[in-house]
Amino acid sequence: MSDSRRGRARSETTRRALLDATREELAAHGYDKLSIDRIAHAAGAGKQTVYRWYPSKSALVAECVLDGAVLPAGNLVPDTGDIRRDLRDWLGAFAGRLARPEAAALIRALTAAAAESDDVAARCYERLTSATAGALAARLRTAAPAARHASATVAAEALIGAMLYRLLVRQPATPHFLDSLIDTVLTGTQGGNGTVPAL
Repeated sequence: MSDSRRGRARSETTRRALLDATREELAAHGYDKLSIDRIAHAAGAGKQTVYRWYPSKSALVAECVLDGAVLPAGNLVPDTGDIRRDLRDWLGAFAGRLARPEAAALIRALTAAAAESDDVAARCYERLTSATAGALAARLRTAAPAARHASATVAAEALIGAMLYRLLVRQPATPHFLDSLIDTVLTGTQGGNGTVPAL
């Protein structure tokens, strides 16, 4: 193996160590109290290495969160023919992930990082929210073929946004909340009769 190949391997090993250390730091201390010194020490790297690769705390946190899988995969929205069941299963899986303390800490940290940086916000939307919302919107349009693209997208973003809001205000996404959320998105002001409106 060449020296250059060994160098790349060491760099990737260090990168992984930094991201793992950042996850642990966020879980233990949160975004506001995140310490680059502690992260570098835990990863066995120099502080200058961290800043060479990540020019800001928000950039490091974004890479840390976006490198992992927090939201259910964007292309795995079920389609059994029953839209309520499919949304309930998907949202239930999402709620299960958000209930894990480490995942909750990462999402809260990413929200704080995105609020500080337009670049982080754009990366968050492109690599996380956009694909997930797109998959949900596609499933909603399958259930209501007459649905307008924009309306289905708004409905999908409402589902994701409500879940994230619940996380940020530290309220559990209970089964009752999930059912109410699905009812609101699917029926809205249509009388709550259980039919799927043209979104």
